[in-house]
Amino acid sequence: MERVSSNPVPVLEVCIDSVASALAAEQGGAQRVELCDYLAGGGTTPSAGMIGVVRQSINIGLHVLIRPRRGDFLYSAAEFEIMKRDIRVCRELEVDGVVIGALTKGGSIDMAGTQALIEAAGSMSITFHRAFDLVADPHKALGDLLQLNVHRLLTSGQQETALQGADLIRELNVRAAGKLIIMPGGGVTPNNVQELVTRTGVREVHASLRKSVDSGMLFRKDYPPMSGNRVLSEFEQLVADAEQVTAMRAAFKV
Repeated sequence: MERVSSNPVPVLEVCIDSVASALAAEQGGAQRVELCDYLAGGGTTPSAGMIGVVRQSINIGLHVLIRPRRGDFLYSAAEFEIMKRDIRVCRELEVDGVVIGALTKGGSIDMAGTQALIEAAGSMSITFHRAFDLVADPHKALGDLLQLNVHRLLTSGQQETALQGADLIRELNVRAAGKLIIMPGGGVTPNNVQELVTRTGVREVHASLRKSVDSGMLFRKDYPPMSGNRVLSEFEQLVADAEQVTAMRAAFKV
């Protein structure tokens, strides 16, 4: 059973990537968290260890992002298998819901793939994530999600921020008519959330609400960097190159 407030007030879901953030979200009054890894890349699935400790640490709703990599949402058979296995882990760890999304090459909802993930989730709550914001026809996509009986849609209204996409979000919310929860996300802050709710008529919102926290390290080195700085588009990946692997083995003479 999902751990959410029964009060007739808007539901706040906070996007998190750590136990500390989970505790802060609960302390601040959020009714639910979406647990992710690698938020800098739009979020990927967190480890089983992270999911388990967060589940033990909070008493509010816990939804987990199921996304095997950054980038687009066109997935291979192997990637679908990864997602189904991750969903099974979430079930074992008593997660309340999973956050999924898969598209076809043509920019529509991958009906068969999404259905397979829904079936793997069993009784858990299903949120379709912002892959929706990259579909070619949002109205057709909403119809597809209604057909799939998805519980919730996270969207920025196909704009950079939810406030910019408020008109589309309102249209989606009216059409969903309570059959599917429309949850705006993207650039939602304490300063604009009331305007967003008023303009769209939604009852749930999704936000990150993060601040910078300094490291506890006393000894610090600025070099060498531990992460790359190249910015990738949503439609490219850095993938191991078999030819370069062969060349490297030849250079090692193995």
